[in-house]
Amino acid sequence: MSINHLSWMLFVGFFYSACTDYVAQIEDKIEERERTSIINQSSDDSRDTDVIGSMTDSRDGQKYKTVKIGEQIWMAENLNYETANSYCYNDNASYCSKYGRLYTWAAAMDSVGTWSKNGKGCGYGTTCSPTYPVRGICPEGWHLPTEAEFETLFTAVGGKSTAGKVLKSTTGWTTYSGITNEEAFAFSALPAGGRYSNGSFSYEGDVANFWSSTEYNSFNAYYMYLYYDYDGADLYGSVKYYGFSVRCLKD
Repeated sequence: MSINHLSWMLFVGFFYSACTDYVAQIEDKIEERERTSIINQSSDDSRDTDVIGSMTDSRDGQKYKTVKIGEQIWMAENLNYETANSYCYNDNASYCSKYGRLYTWAAAMDSVGTWSKNGKGCGYGTTCSPTYPVRGICPEGWHLPTEAEFETLFTAVGGKSTAGKVLKSTTGWTTYSGITNEEAFAFSALPAGGRYSNGSFSYEGDVANFWSSTEYNSFNAYYMYLYYDYDGADLYGSVKYYGFSVRCLKD
């Protein structure tokens, strides 16, 4: 074998080895990028929410969507169980089908003790000391959330200042700007309005109000408030005989 031929063979061998190493490096980078993409996608997909399920209320057979947000599992629809001191908006049954029922706080707490004794005696004009969790009007295995449990929900969706925006449904509100199905959490709060002091109904399309099981004082209880042109969510004290929506939380 000539020196020139040997040199050529060595060059080809070196060139092939270098190319192989380069290709291997590129493949390693591609694999790493794919692994990173999968990890990021998994993180984006989980984002502590959108684990969708369903449950059936054994009392009347109504079925409700549910959603896991953080460590909590919520009903993703308003309760529509008919009981004393619960109402359809404008006393029209079609609104119950759309929004669920509106309950006084005493009805939401099951103050007569039909389903449990934990909220018995809790109503307007009395100071009560419920035993938590309060099942209230919720199906078996579920309860009326406390003020603190609503605060936990706000934290899980990014904080109170933007919680209203991402907890609202993407349709049904008077006006709605910016939020998309991809951005919204599946809590899907609907603007059911409320029933107020003189028995009138108002704010359908504008507000969503949800009772908590936490008493503010003998005449008021805490509720979660979402408004059509406000991105935040708040907890306020409101008159116990107002009619608001109920979202139940899994025990």
